[in-house]
Amino acid sequence: MSKRDYYETLEVSRDASAGELKKAFKKKAMKYHPDRNPDNPEAAEKFKEAAEAYDILSDSQKKSAYDQFGHSGVEGMGGGQSYNDVNINDIFGDIFGDVFGTRSQSRRQRRGSDLQYNLELSLKDAVLGIQKKIKIPSHKVCHDCNGTGAAKGTSPVTCSNCNGTGQVRMQQGFFSVQQTCSVCSGTGQVIKDKCRTCGGIGAIKENKTLSVNIPAGVDNGDKVRLSGEGEWMKGGQSGDLYVAIRVSENPLFERDGRNLYIETPVPFEISVVGGSIKIPTLENNISLKIPPNTQTGKVFRIKGKGASIVRDRRRGDILCRVIVETPSNLDKKQSKLLNDFTSSLNQSKNYPGTETFLDAISKIKD
Repeated sequence: MSKRDYYETLEVSRDASAGELKKAFKKKAMKYHPDRNPDNPEAAEKFKEAAEAYDILSDSQKKSAYDQFGHSGVEGMGGGQSYNDVNINDIFGDIFGDVFGTRSQSRRQRRGSDLQYNLELSLKDAVLGIQKKIKIPSHKVCHDCNGTGAAKGTSPVTCSNCNGTGQVRMQQGFFSVQQTCSVCSGTGQVIKDKCRTCGGIGAIKENKTLSVNIPAGVDNGDKVRLSGEGEWMKGGQSGDLYVAIRVSENPLFERDGRNLYIETPVPFEISVVGGSIKIPTLENNISLKIPPNTQTGKVFRIKGKGASIVRDRRRGDILCRVIVETPSNLDKKQSKLLNDFTSSLNQSKNYPGTETFLDAISKIKD
């Protein structure tokens, strides 16, 4: 049976660039790769066909010969009967790296897992920043074996299963992959006589205290990374520790980005004649001037006393919504004075809001 045209196999034009050829092969390989199509010989054949086409067309010398003479021009150059499985492994490894466990996997350093520590902060600490000390489980090198994991007087030996490489090659049909050696777990060494102190691990567990610098402006869900403070890995690199921030609710303030919102009661007499009240900020208390005739719902802005965000230390504002507080628990004398005072008020002049509301009601009735 005659072979399909290589350009047709990859579904590209004859003037396709190197990038377009690579992209076309990657698409075909991802679709027909044997790992994604187990027990499907047709898919395996299509994958091999696409790899062969890419091998020829991606090489300028082979491509030139193919363009002039077709399949007969590349006999003995990688096309036809001389094409083999080694070509496929090389091509696929160059394009996909370690996606399917190809050659680059052996170069990857073993690394411990990343860990997370949940830290609860007050709103003040989150906005202004703080240094916190946290205690985490950790490891320190075993003093009896100096981290080797082997008993005193002995040493680890080279793993015979992988010959010390930490990787073993497995053949899956015509495609070979490298995997971590199951005997030595990728270390390349085997401990025959384990250290009694650490059980062959090479380290012993201990609690460790870390100082964490919390930057100003953190909010719920933010994370601070501590490099190398994660899971310990023998013969490799420790993972990272992520300190996840949770900001506890504040009884006074509600945060919205850079701004802080607060509701503040204002005594009735101050709302009428004006005066000053004290309101809190995250650092201290300040005086807020209340003008005469202030009604409930009036919002005052205190600039620069709000929150910041990480990587931008500019502070937002505090938005203070006042609530006029009606006096209660009046004695007889106070009640009489208040009645005399209210009797002197003019309904339309002193209560313009009520007058407007009543006028609107009358229009609805009409």
